[in-house]
Amino acid sequence: MKCPKCKKELSEKIKIGDVEIDRCPNCGGLWFEKDELRLAKDKEAPEARWVDIEIKDKSLNWFQFDIWKSQVKFKVKKELRYCPIDEIPLYQVNYGDTSIEIDVCGICFGIWLDKGEFKKIIDYVENKADYEVLYNYAKNLARETKEIFVGPESVKSEATDLLVLIKLLKYKLAVQHPLLVKLISNLR
Repeated sequence: MKCPKCKKELSEKIKIGDVEIDRCPNCGGLWFEKDELRLAKDKEAPEARWVDIEIKDKSLNWFQFDIWKSQVKFKVKKELRYCPIDEIPLYQVNYGDTSIEIDVCGICFGIWLDKGEFKKIIDYVENKADYEVLYNYAKNLARETKEIFVGPESVKSEATDLLVLIKLLKYKLAVQHPLLVKLISNLR
């Protein structure tokens, strides 16, 4: 497989948890095959694993999480980058509502990240998780509960996401209402 950016062989492999990712030894970019970015993100930021950026693009019949929301956000770079698997041009999209520009394949659903972009995604997801827990906790709890039954991931994965969110509630209560937590603890 050739690097989409510098056309060198993707000869290095790195592991994030159980996910093995191809890395370019020349430019340091990362190639994630279908769903590997979500799995790597969940492993790297376990307290934010429940934060998914929903992407539904009916025009391409692609229902994916963690990448794009609408075809309007697709961009084409001046220098075309090609999928290392399918050898077709990659689309450039922003990761959620960030300025992080990633390259995606509409055929194999692979994702190319330039050097440093994975860290930016992890930082974004962790910050978004902190914000969502503080300001939209009830809404997120309801959404995660619903996703156990109709979510895009396995029931086990969705249940784990919900348990992480509930654990965060415990921490939030401990910080905001320490007396209440002490009273509850004494009920045991």
